[in-house]
Amino acid sequence: MPSLDAVVVGAGPNGLAAAITLARAGWRVQVLEQHHQVGGGLSSAPLTLPGFTHDLGSAIHPLAAASPAFREWPLHAFGLRWVHSPAPLVQTLAGGSVTLERDLETTAAGLGEDADAWTRLFAPLLHDWEGLLHDILRPLPRVPRHPLTLARFGMRALPPADALGRLLFRTPQARALWNGLAAHTGLPLHTPGTSAMTLVLGLTAHAVGWPFPAGGAHALAEALRGYLEYLGGEVRTGVQVRSPRDLPPARVTLVDSSPAVLLRLLGDRAPAGYRAALSRYRYGAGMQKFDYALSGPVPWRDAALGRSATVHIASDAAEIVRSEAHPGGPRPYLLGAQHSLFDPSRAPTGQHTFWVYAHVPHGSDRPIRAEVEAQLERFAPGFRERVLDCHVTTASKLARFSPVFVGGDVAGGATTLEQLLKRPVLSLTPYRTPVRGVYLCSSSTPPGGGIHGMCGVGAARAALADA
Repeated sequence: MPSLDAVVVGAGPNGLAAAITLARAGWRVQVLEQHHQVGGGLSSAPLTLPGFTHDLGSAIHPLAAASPAFREWPLHAFGLRWVHSPAPLVQTLAGGSVTLERDLETTAAGLGEDADAWTRLFAPLLHDWEGLLHDILRPLPRVPRHPLTLARFGMRALPPADALGRLLFRTPQARALWNGLAAHTGLPLHTPGTSAMTLVLGLTAHAVGWPFPAGGAHALAEALRGYLEYLGGEVRTGVQVRSPRDLPPARVTLVDSSPAVLLRLLGDRAPAGYRAALSRYRYGAGMQKFDYALSGPVPWRDAALGRSATVHIASDAAEIVRSEAHPGGPRPYLLGAQHSLFDPSRAPTGQHTFWVYAHVPHGSDRPIRAEVEAQLERFAPGFRERVLDCHVTTASKLARFSPVFVGGDVAGGATTLEQLLKRPVLSLTPYRTPVRGVYLCSSSTPPGGGIHGMCGVGAARAALADA
């Protein structure tokens, strides 16, 4: 008999969450990770100069703070401490900015004649936000536990984000704030279903804020590792898994990686129909990321942008729509994080980090640093003068770092309506593969991208049920 109940390939947040779920059920679990640190896209490193800590992938973690699993587990006992800036998000505008506050009424008060529209949109969802997230952070074809709240969400989630924003809001402030949230999908904002993630991100801002782990994103990954090891699980880093021969004997295998890696591990055991279905799986836009070491804080023209760790950068809602419809254009929409304003451990005294990215065409490595810094200079004159160093991560570098990030798509696959149902195939239990005892647990399964661990939890629960 195998000495292990389960082996997990990949120590990203979903792989670690899967392992923890199994270990909590009493299973003997081993996690194998190719890198020498756990986390995958939830990692940190001194990418620029000594003393500066930069996040390799994700930087701000509203879904982690709201995750049903992470909220249940005692991660604080293993070093996790959330840092909250005074406001979850500030969006630049041509003549100033608009702020998404933690408090719903305070946010609405800053939206003028759209105050009531914003409140009517989010208040019913906020009333039962934990129940709503429980229902949507799992495969969709399930009987909901909170059907009324889910129905309210569904009616607003299906339309394209740009169309819904223009229907609901009149002011440039509300429309820009809404479109800025929608751009996190990595899809053109006229795509049906993009309102779903927009609602979730706005809801989490009001419910739990948009915090980040003190010390770097890796602190969350290390807390997950610590909890797993406390439960008796084992993590081995620096281990390459290229074929089934590289796996230790175990009752089940869970793969926290792309469908392509899964097929390589399944080999000839995968039926032709399953292989064909996975070959039709599609990915979204890529990402080009910039990690700056600065001599001082970002010199924003509008001081309100210093109230939040997260900044969305564009002049208006229309500019966001254009940028996401044609990623890599001359005026890219930027998503930025300024951790060191609120976590001094990220940079030497008096100096600062700045993390920022723009969407680019899938797999594109065309340099866009000039366009990114020109956009920053519009809202922060003198930014270039404060740059001490800059580390650029292109779409192909992201793909080489993690096989989940195909073509630089950090969501593990396009989040279209079709792929919310077929992620990666149409199935009541999409984590299960045709090969007995093998499961996919990455962000290419429901509920998709984001740091929440629920893909791993879902896959582990499927393995437990099958056992």
